[in-house]
Amino acid sequence: MNLTCNLKLFLLKKEKMSYCAWVKEEIHRDNFSPGQYNCSQCDYPLFSSSSKYEHDTPWPAFTQPIHPDSLLKEAENEPQMSSKNLALKVSCGKCKNSLGHEFVGDGPGGKSRF
Repeated sequence: MNLTCNLKLFLLKKEKMSYCAWVKEEIHRDNFSPGQYNCSQCDYPLFSSSSKYEHDTPWPAFTQPIHPDSLLKEAENEPQMSSKNLALKVSCGKCKNSLGHEFVGDGPGGKSRF
């Protein structure tokens, strides 16, 4: 199963679903079906469901990208409310679509949280 997402707007089987922070209608955060999360703009593989874990933020959380070149990263200069750890802006490694942030060391076992 391919799960297409960009962590701001989710597309599942080509059906648009707006992301709503802290609302139970956000089905992707609690969906742990086996599959692959792809960029909503170019369908490039971003994350595997095997790297997804439960987290108390309102969006899905992953520990690592599916491939080293799946993501582009750059320094984030604005403070982020969901973590006090170093934050990096994350975008698709192919089309540069904005995906959100990586919080360094904020995941399980000191891994990053995407």
